[in-house]
Amino acid sequence: MNKQIQFSIFLVNKPGVLTQIFRELGKAKVNVEALAMMDTTEHGVLRLTVDEPVAARKVFGRLNIPVNEAEVLCVQLANHPGAGADLCERLANAHMNIGYMYCTGGAAGGPAGGKTNVVLKVPDIKKAMKVLEERPPRREMKLKRRDVSPNGNSRR
Repeated sequence: MNKQIQFSIFLVNKPGVLTQIFRELGKAKVNVEALAMMDTTEHGVLRLTVDEPVAARKVFGRLNIPVNEAEVLCVQLANHPGAGADLCERLANAHMNIGYMYCTGGAAGGPAGGKTNVVLKVPDIKKAMKVLEERPPRREMKLKRRDVSPNGNSRR
């Protein structure tokens, strides 16, 4: 879990614009770690985190692209059903709002070891980190009793 710089890049909706950005980031040896793309009828907004923010900033300057920067919280989660719900619940229980979030899919056996990297925009990153670093409370397992007949069919 760490704090990172997120770039929000405002783009014209035209073919080749994204190609140019990713090509120039690649030439500068900047790796994109997470991204989300939203669009409106007039423009698109590309949000991304990278491994080399200083180099990315230079690329965006050379391309003369309007960019905003914000601090975001990046959290690595196990890639399984319910992991996102657990993360959101812990922050909600601490009365913390999530402005937005996006993630990368962690492929089993991939470089993240099957983990998913989640990017969160929260009002207080330090507080969110403290909440998420605390050990989560143990949940009691609720088991449903199922009657099974001698032939293996469920009886309800």
